[in-house]
Amino acid sequence: MKALVLDIGGVLEYTPATGWAERWEERLGFPPGTIEARMADVWEAGAVGRICEEAVRDQVAARLGLGPGERDAFLTDLWTEYLGTPNTELIAFVRSLRGRCRLGILSNSFVGARARESALYGFDTLVEHLSYSHETGLAKPDPRAFAAVCEGLGVRARDCLFVDDAPPNIEAAEAAGMSAHLFTGPDSGNAETMPRIRAHLSTELGAHPFP
Repeated sequence: MKALVLDIGGVLEYTPATGWAERWEERLGFPPGTIEARMADVWEAGAVGRICEEAVRDQVAARLGLGPGERDAFLTDLWTEYLGTPNTELIAFVRSLRGRCRLGILSNSFVGARARESALYGFDTLVEHLSYSHETGLAKPDPRAFAAVCEGLGVRARDCLFVDDAPPNIEAAEAAGMSAHLFTGPDSGNAETMPRIRAHLSTELGAHPFP
């Protein structure tokens, strides 16, 4: 059976930079780049599940010198940018494909993302298999990440179309044997992507009408 696997940030969610870290650096009197320098290893650990949410909160407070209220406000700003806004057109299109092909998500994520994205956008009911890097420990463009999502869906790589907004991930997916499509952003991304998905699935869907 044909399969479709999609990235989240930049594809199913629009996630433009909000400048939250720069505002916090100004508020705290830090030189530019201080937050990234102090938190980089925590962000990296959270992306592959080597740290829990509670430990992230503790490290944010300790490394940036924040009290409980400031810590929570800081993390709220982080998640506001991370979650962005939904790509409602593409989400609705993907939902219409349920039962017609195998559907999956492959996301370089951060600990806590599944619960928040499921609550806000219903990704847990959008697809059959979600592969989050903070749960699998495998981040794109690691070839094992692509193999894992195919295994989770029970499909061959060659039967899978992968959609992502990062060229290195597109190249890695193709090297892993998948077909791949680069999502180009909110202006033209859906107009280019939905026909590409239709073309990939056409042999499987046969007489089924497309939405």
